[in-house]
Amino acid sequence: MPVQVTIIGLGRIGASIGLALEAHKEKIFRVGHDKNVTMEREAHKKGAVDKTEHNLPRAVKEARLVVLSLPVSQIRETLEYIKPDLQDGTVVFDTAPVKAEVAKWAKDHLPEGCYYVGLVPAISAEFLQSRENDPDPAKANLFSNGIFLVDAPPGTPEEAVQLASDFVRLLGAEPLLTEILESDGMIASTHLLPQLASAALVNATLDQPGSKDRHKIAGRAYSAVTSGVNFDDVKSLQMLTSQNRVNVIHALDALIAALYSLRDDIEGENETGLQDRLKAAYESRENWLNERLSANWVEMHSGPADYPSLSERFFGPLARRHTKK
Repeated sequence: MPVQVTIIGLGRIGASIGLALEAHKEKIFRVGHDKNVTMEREAHKKGAVDKTEHNLPRAVKEARLVVLSLPVSQIRETLEYIKPDLQDGTVVFDTAPVKAEVAKWAKDHLPEGCYYVGLVPAISAEFLQSRENDPDPAKANLFSNGIFLVDAPPGTPEEAVQLASDFVRLLGAEPLLTEILESDGMIASTHLLPQLASAALVNATLDQPGSKDRHKIAGRAYSAVTSGVNFDDVKSLQMLTSQNRVNVIHALDALIAALYSLRDDIEGENETGLQDRLKAAYESRENWLNERLSANWVEMHSGPADYPSLSERFFGPLARRHTKK
């Protein structure tokens, strides 16, 4: 019997999750919901979902797994709204980058007998380069050979955590179990800091005296470094930054220290020091990119996942923990 998975939010991440699950249609029935009816139609047309349901309560009523692929600014109200219609034993995932606040919202709003596990997807290295002109950014292999951080709050049943790991492998990725504080720390440096640094560079260079001529000569390097300003949801970026304040401040301090070191080398005419810093940065980036491309972590999981265990976890011990009276 196929398990219903409801994907709420059919943008790049949500639709890609649906496309990746298409290979497992004998086990999973995909229902999609989005506030934007056009997004629902497009997701169904491209095969990312088996069915769309614009009525949110009906979309989750029969679901055993709900995936919230939403901007963080929409997650809390969505949890509140779907609460009355979730079945006992339903597991709720989200794909927001920062988890501490989302975990609190899930604790406050999910009914007893439902469980929350946070997922942080890292897309395949193949898609790291900017593809602004890609007419169809959702891909079935968007997560292939990538990593998902799996963040389960303390007290989460082992079956729910294992379900999350199985689900991640269905998407072609490898799960990495982390604590929420650890996960949020990593995201501050690798996800939020690049966007904030991008915004800071734009603020420091455009709309400043003499910037009119700068517009004319800014080229590829400027475009690449400032591409993080293309925020999908400015409100969500502000919320993610505020929710992860301590880690973000630490990351900003590290960046500021690195900039001061470059400045000191330049001001002090320390040509050797400057060259060494630039060379070290280049080599570190190359090592990082090669590591992402090689995806050696895939070897962490040997052999095919026991995918039938998805059904077992939904309809076995996890579902029996709470029985409606």
